[in-house]
Amino acid sequence: MLPAFDQGEAEGHRGTRNRVARSILDHGPSTAADLAERLALTPAAVRRHLDALVAEGIVEPREKRVYGSRSRGRPAKLFALTDCGRDAFYQAYDELAVDALRWIAESAGGGEKGEAAVAAFARARIAAQAERYRATVEAAAPEERTQALARALTEDGYAATTRGAPAIAGRAQRLAGEQLCQHHCPVAHVAERFPQLCEAEAEVFSRLLGTHVQRLATIAHGDGVCTTFVPQTLPQANPASARTSGRNPA
Repeated sequence: MLPAFDQGEAEGHRGTRNRVARSILDHGPSTAADLAERLALTPAAVRRHLDALVAEGIVEPREKRVYGSRSRGRPAKLFALTDCGRDAFYQAYDELAVDALRWIAESAGGGEKGEAAVAAFARARIAAQAERYRATVEAAAPEERTQALARALTEDGYAATTRGAPAIAGRAQRLAGEQLCQHHCPVAHVAERFPQLCEAEAEVFSRLLGTHVQRLATIAHGDGVCTTFVPQTLPQANPASARTSGRNPA
C-alpha cells in the first residue's frame, strides 16, 4: 500500500506525491531542485509536496554534507524516505511478489509440484543475485570471504555483519567459524509465506563460500536477525605430540 493521503485531496496531488516519494526511493536522498528536474515540476510545487510528506512521516529532511570550501548561504537540504515511507513501498511489492509466487505454485499443479516450482524459481532468483557477489567474494582471502559476502549483502540492503562463533570440540578436530548476520531482509514478508526463498539463499551462501552453512534463525520466522553459521575446520593438536613436545631428544 503506497503512502496514504487525505481523502479530500485531488487525485492528481496524491499521484504527484507518490511520484516524489518514489523518486527518492529510486535515487536516494535528493534536494528539492533534484526532484523538480527529474519530475519536470517547479521547485515551489515540489516543496509543497515535500512539506506534506514530511508532515505525514513519509519523508525526513537532512543536512547536505558539504566537502571542501562552503559557498555562501545555507546548504541545500536533502530529503530521504523514513522507515515508515520505505515500508509503505515494500508492502506494495510484497503483495505483488506473494501473488506471483502463489500463481507459480498453482500453475504447477499445487501440492508438492507447486512447492517444487516455487523452489526452482527461488534458486534461479538467488543464483542470479549471487553472481553479483561472486567476484567480490572470490577476490577475498579465504578467511575473509564471509566478511566480503556481508559487505556485498549490505550494498543490496541486507545490513549484514559478521561475528565470531565459538569452537565446538570434536574427536579429531575443532569446529569454529563465523555467524553471518542479516539485520534487514527486504523480502521477509514474502519469505514468511514461501520459506523456499530462505532455503535457496542458504544454498547459494554454501556455494559462494565453498562450505556447508547452517541457517540458525530468520527474520521471516519471527527472529530478530537472519543468522547463518559458516564453519571453519581447525586442526586439533596431536595428543601424542603434545605429551612429547617438552622432552629432549634421546
